[in-house]
Amino acid sequence: MIASTRFSLLDRSRTRAGHDGPQALRDTVTLAREVEALGYHRFWVSEHHSVPGVAGSAPTVLAAAAVAAATSTIRVGTGGVMLPNHQPLVVAEQFGVLASLFPGRIDMGLGRSVGFTDGVRRALGHGKEDAEDFPGRLAELLGWIDGTQRAHPQVHARPAEGLHIPAYVLAIGEGAAVAAAAGLPLVIGDLRGREKVLRAIEVYRRDFRPSARAERPEVIVSGTVAVADTQEDARRLLVPEAWAMAYARTHGSFPPLAPAEEIESRTMTAKERALYERGLDGHIHGTEEQVTEQLETAIKETGADEVLVTTSTYDREALVDSLRRLAGVVRQGR
Repeated sequence: MIASTRFSLLDRSRTRAGHDGPQALRDTVTLAREVEALGYHRFWVSEHHSVPGVAGSAPTVLAAAAVAAATSTIRVGTGGVMLPNHQPLVVAEQFGVLASLFPGRIDMGLGRSVGFTDGVRRALGHGKEDAEDFPGRLAELLGWIDGTQRAHPQVHARPAEGLHIPAYVLAIGEGAAVAAAAGLPLVIGDLRGREKVLRAIEVYRRDFRPSARAERPEVIVSGTVAVADTQEDARRLLVPEAWAMAYARTHGSFPPLAPAEEIESRTMTAKERALYERGLDGHIHGTEEQVTEQLETAIKETGADEVLVTTSTYDREALVDSLRRLAGVVRQGR
C-alpha cells in the first residue's frame, strides 16, 4: 500500500516558546527545503488569524514569497486558503500570480472555515453565513480561473484566467459532498477519527461527479505521523501539540508549543489532564516498523492516494529526524 501512496507535508508555522512569529515563518521555509530534499511530493501552508500559537496568516504570500522561491521541485500550496474569508476574484488573482511565477508547482487547497471568534470574524468582515455559501464561492472561484463565470461581465481574473491551477477541497465531514459535487480531489482528516473519515470518504466516492479537473475521485488523508528510535520517543513528539490543544480548550487561547519535558513536569487540573491524554491518543507513531504497520492499515482502510503529514512539535531537529525516518519507510515500501 505504501508503495503506491504519495507523502506530503502541511506546516502550520507553529510558534514555539522562546521563538517569535517571524522565526516560525523562517522555520517553515527551512523545513520546506529539508522536505524537498527528502523527496516529499508537496509542501502546504495554512491560514489562521489572531492565533497566538500560529504565525501563518497569509498562506498565498508565504507560499510564493518564501516557500516556492526557496525550493525548486516540490509542489507548493495552501492547506488551505479559507475561502469564506476572501473574495473569490482576489483568491483567483493571487493564485494566478503564483502559478505564473512557479508554473507547474502550485496547488490551491481551499477550506470553508471562518475566524474562530466573533471578534476575528468582524475584523475579517465575514461571518458564519459566508461559510454556508462555500459551494457558491468555490464555483465562482473556479469560474474566474476557467473563464466561465458570468456574474460579472467584462471582468477577468488576470493572470489566472486560462491557467491550470489544481484545486483541492479541505474537509472534516460535510465538505466531502462539496468536493464530490464539484468534481475535485478531497483532503480530509484527521486519521484519529477514522470512522468519521471513512464515512465522509464513502459519501465522496459515491457522489463524485467527474469534471475537467478530475476524472475520478482522489483522496488525500491528513494526520500526525511521528517516527523515532522508540515508541516512547515518538510519543514525546506528540506532547507539545497535545498540551497546546488541551490548554486552548480550557483557557480559550492557543499557546506557542512548549518543550515536552516542561509539559510532562506540569501539574494539570483533572480536565486539562483528560484533554491532554486524549490529545495523545490515536496518532500514528512509533518506530519505523510500527509506523509502517499503522500506515498500511490506514491506507488500506481509506484507500488514500496520498498522506498529508501534519505533525507539529517543539523540537525541530526531532521533527526533521521523524520526517527523514518516514521518508525511509516510504522508500523501503517502494
